[in-house]
Amino acid sequence: MNIASSVSDLIGGTPLVRMKRTMEIEGLPAVLAMKMETTNPGGSAKDRPALEMILAAERDGLLEPGGTIVEPTSGNTGVGLAIVAAQRGYDCVFVMTDKNGAEKIDLLKAYGAEVVVCPVAVAPDDPRSYYKVAERLTHERNAFRPNQYANPNNPLAHTKTTGPELWEQTAGRITHFVAGAGTCGTITGTARYLKERNADIRIVAADPEGSVFSGGSGRPYLVEGVGEDFYPAAWDPDLYDEVIAVSDADSFAMARRVSQEEGILIGGSGGLAVAAAIEVAKRAGPDDIVVVLNPDSGRGYLSRIFNDDWMANFGFLTECDQCVGAVVDARGDAMAQLLYVNPSHTVRTAIDLMREHGISQVPVCKNTPPFAAAEVSGSVDELELMEQIAGDPSAMDLPVERVMSPKLPTVGVGQKIEYALELLHTSPALLVLAGGRPLGVLTRSDILAYFDQRLGAGDATR
Repeated sequence: MNIASSVSDLIGGTPLVRMKRTMEIEGLPAVLAMKMETTNPGGSAKDRPALEMILAAERDGLLEPGGTIVEPTSGNTGVGLAIVAAQRGYDCVFVMTDKNGAEKIDLLKAYGAEVVVCPVAVAPDDPRSYYKVAERLTHERNAFRPNQYANPNNPLAHTKTTGPELWEQTAGRITHFVAGAGTCGTITGTARYLKERNADIRIVAADPEGSVFSGGSGRPYLVEGVGEDFYPAAWDPDLYDEVIAVSDADSFAMARRVSQEEGILIGGSGGLAVAAAIEVAKRAGPDDIVVVLNPDSGRGYLSRIFNDDWMANFGFLTECDQCVGAVVDARGDAMAQLLYVNPSHTVRTAIDLMREHGISQVPVCKNTPPFAAAEVSGSVDELELMEQIAGDPSAMDLPVERVMSPKLPTVGVGQKIEYALELLHTSPALLVLAGGRPLGVLTRSDILAYFDQRLGAGDATR
């Protein structure tokens, strides 16, 4: 009988499928094929290194029977580890950032794992970062930490399995391999095998705009599971022929498009990889075979990139012609840059900024531009500051974080003006988001000026 002895035996051997509709719509001269890592038991490519890292830890005596595994993860590695751990009797504690969707957190809990959520908008060496929290928990629990970012068994899993599978599935005719770069285990491990078989195979790393791999600072971007703010041990630029940066907007749009046109439900990192692969395939020839690795399913992103309200609120979708973006355009240079203060700036600095620009509210943002929406930590309002100073004049020299108000409500640049008006009933201003990033502050007077401009031009449409 053909019955696997355990679910771990089902890891790997994933199919390769021609992206026929995409090839037709884009008019691609080359074959574009997708490596479907969604058919792994945990639904992602991370099942492969999860198994390899645990087996290696057992061989090396780093993981004893009944032991505990602690790992920082964006979700998929955690699922792979949880599956193998369940089969082999280990406890799991996973550390995630608040950038991850609720589905991923709930999924890990469904496997019986403990999940600790940390803020994303902190530096890697901050005690609150998910790297540092994982280190602390590993020590406190006397646990084994696979450390996918530094563990050589991460790329080794793909050298042993993913690379050989692609070579066999394409009969050695593969000419390009495109994959997202995160821990770099997948792209580096696969590249090592493929380059050994044929040094002319081009390896292309798809990277979120803002990630260090494509020249950014490591922030800000919303796509999950790829990109980094540091170079992991598996990063090997000598193996990569090209790094292509892809925006959040293009990644999410491609994920939705592939899901609808190909019937393959993929996530944001899959959309990122496909967007890069299409760019590569457009430059390829008719004898070329471009393989793109789809790391996981879109089922873990239903409340985000496949939710129209979420996409619109972050400024990725446009709901109408006359939307918030029209008000922004009417302001012209007034919205050319986001005015802000950092949490460490003094109240005096905030007041001087508002006085200089004739504004009443500014957001409080961590770091420096460009910002991610998650890096907005609060806001300051001139009326509230006046009340603070009237009660205590020394408040002028306090850091803004001591007196700031909650974050302003957000509205997407493509959302309806009517929605902005509803929010302005209870808030003096809104933070406008475009492509997931803060664009500027919108007030009631801005909308009044917009209506006045339209009516003055003879447009009486409400």
